[in-house]
Amino acid sequence: MEHSEKMEGRESRRDNDLFFTCSLIEYIARKTKNKRAAVVNALGKNNITKIYELADVYHSDNIERVSDDFIQSAGITAGSFDNVASAEYAVPSHWDIGKVYKRLILGISRETGMDIVDALFAAYNSFVSDKIDDYNSSFYYEAPGNILNAWLYNEIE
Repeated sequence: MEHSEKMEGRESRRDNDLFFTCSLIEYIARKTKNKRAAVVNALGKNNITKIYELADVYHSDNIERVSDDFIQSAGITAGSFDNVASAEYAVPSHWDIGKVYKRLILGISRETGMDIVDALFAAYNSFVSDKIDDYNSSFYYEAPGNILNAWLYNEIE
């Protein structure tokens, strides 16, 4: 096992860094009321890579401050997409949704050979992202394999 894949707890450090990156994206999206793809695209590849590479540092800081810094540096403005307010049932936490995206991105990377950041952009800029972010559906808590298959085959069974 390479040093970069050092296990800490139940998963590798890099998987945990991806989990934090996705959770921060979710946090920023909720805070600014934007679709997740809009946040990812506004942050851009450089910021996403920075968050992913320095996730262990950012994770030990206050997520409110970290999110404010990236909202300001990327010029993310308030939107009107509020899937939290429109949820009729219990709302998953930003950590819950971060885990869903982490699993999807790892699956996309594994199945296609894309690097993690490219797989992240592919996940968030797909129809699957809209399905995950509909908290009134059951899609976000489907088995990770079902969510990945929806992305891979561009359909929901």
